[in-house]
Amino acid sequence: MLKMVNISFAMTRFYLDSLHLMRTKQINLAVILLALSMFSLLIVQSFQLYLNYDQKKKELASEIITFQNKIAFKHEKAEDYRRYMKIINQDFSLEYQDILKSEFQSLTASKESVSLRDTIIVNNGKREKYLVIRGEAYDSLTGLSTEQKVLAKNYQEIQDVFNSGSGILKGNDSSQLSLQLNQQAVQQIFKKAKYINDIMLEAFKDNVLKSPQQRIDAVFLDSIISFEIKEERLPKEFTFCVYNAQDKPVKFEESSGKYEQKETNIDMAKAKLFPGNPVSESLFLQLNFPHQNRFLLTEMRLPIIGALLVICIVLAALVFMVKTIVEQKKLSEIKAGLVSNMTHEFKTPISTIALACQALRDPDIIDKRHLPIIEPYLRMIAQENKRLETLVENILQNSILDRKDSIWEGGPVEIVALSKVLVDNAKFRVEPKDCEIQFESSQSNIMVNAQETHLKSVIANLLDNAIKYSPSPAKIKIEIKQNADHVVLTVSDKGLGIKKEHLTKIFDNLYRVPTGDLHDVKGFGLGLNYVKKVCDGYGWLLKVNSTFGKGTTFDITINT
Repeated sequence: MLKMVNISFAMTRFYLDSLHLMRTKQINLAVILLALSMFSLLIVQSFQLYLNYDQKKKELASEIITFQNKIAFKHEKAEDYRRYMKIINQDFSLEYQDILKSEFQSLTASKESVSLRDTIIVNNGKREKYLVIRGEAYDSLTGLSTEQKVLAKNYQEIQDVFNSGSGILKGNDSSQLSLQLNQQAVQQIFKKAKYINDIMLEAFKDNVLKSPQQRIDAVFLDSIISFEIKEERLPKEFTFCVYNAQDKPVKFEESSGKYEQKETNIDMAKAKLFPGNPVSESLFLQLNFPHQNRFLLTEMRLPIIGALLVICIVLAALVFMVKTIVEQKKLSEIKAGLVSNMTHEFKTPISTIALACQALRDPDIIDKRHLPIIEPYLRMIAQENKRLETLVENILQNSILDRKDSIWEGGPVEIVALSKVLVDNAKFRVEPKDCEIQFESSQSNIMVNAQETHLKSVIANLLDNAIKYSPSPAKIKIEIKQNADHVVLTVSDKGLGIKKEHLTKIFDNLYRVPTGDLHDVKGFGLGLNYVKKVCDGYGWLLKVNSTFGKGTTFDITINT
């Protein structure tokens, strides 16, 4: 017997060591999977940010193309305006004054002398240039002389004349005359083919005969870009370059600090300058933004902050989970070490007590006359030692069943005969007047597929609980029914019963139904947990029905 106990403890210790190794591997695998999950999250977030960045980059490129075309159009119009105004300012100023004098004489009676002088008038807070036209007329018959004055727009502000006279001073008697003078003067100017020919000739020279350096003022182009970019959603720091048809940068003697003569950037589009001129050499404008990436990242600050926040939260959760797993691992190691050491420490006293009981019953050691006196004590010691061995075995069995890879195998077991033996053993432990145990079976021989040790322990645990939690006289019934494809094992009692709030917890490890300060029923809360693990391992269906104060029924459906 001692040898068998030692073998049993050695095997149990081997299983616990295997369990500890398996749990360590599972924890390491869990940590690796969590790390991979975190890495995957980083990849997904990074990919999403990359897609967002790429989309923003494409949108920015499209906005830059639109802006370059806008600059090309505005630059062409501005150059046309500068060129035409240059011609007009140089050639028409004196002619304009001569025409005003001639038209003044034709519109008034001043035929003798007409003079002009410049003046400035503040109109609505704005300084405007005007010409004062003064005419004198002398009547030789009467000897009387008359003087007439009128204000007319200076030529530099002649464009106001075309705005329905908006630049004419209101309330002046000479306003209508002034308006007529301006309009007729302009009509006379543009009737002269000489000036129109000059304009066309100047435009032809700009388009065909002038070099790119003469056609474009780099400083003026920079001023247009700087002014227009203020209203655009683009980086404010920029450089630009003008290229000829061969994609060579144009060199200017005078240029701003933002003009960079460098090879064309194939990743950036170019806009054609002077798009309305198909005759002259093609010139192209290309804008470059040295801090484009910084601008894009600034535009993406909210998605980036959101992604970083999610990563930080997940990282914090991961650290917490890893910390918890490590702590659980330490607790598991402590538990496994405790159970393993307990098997080793209990092995010697249990074996020694069993051996001592056998020795005291040996006639060679003790006188037969004293045997009847000490026999009750020996029996009591043997029973308590057996009880202690059973409790240790229950703890070890629960530890072994914690293994996820436990092999639930076994052969055919005759459950009726096994149950009868357990019932007889239970009746032997209790007084007939204190406990009545009934056993019923639909057939005398019923076979189930299970390991006999597990099946025996399940029935014994249910029967032992029914006896412990049933007040005297206890009434317990074990019933076995054979159906078509399964066997139903029922263990019922008329005992204390279990409250509903405890029914879902009675199968938890080390759980015992609270009884206050009264501890008249001994136990460790391992029996029903062991029953649940065996049923789950074999795929059996375990049900419990209980009414507090009336009793409890356990039903186990065993697949045949």
